[in-house]
Amino acid sequence: MTRDPAGLTAADYLDGACEMAAADRPFLAHLLAEEAAQRTTDPATAAGIRASFPDPTTTRTETD
Repeated sequence: MTRDPAGLTAADYLDGACEMAAADRPFLAHLLAEEAAQRTTDPATAAGIRASFPDPTTTRTETD
């Protein structure tokens, strides 16, 4: 992995999103996936990435 963020690819961000999802960090996973989607040239692939990592602030449910 490179230390220069400009050198990261969509795959790098997607790998990070998967790692954050596995670590139960949904917001970070969403942010990394969004960056991966923005770096993807195919709109269908970008939509699939976004669908796989939805924004947790819009999908969470409140519990008492």
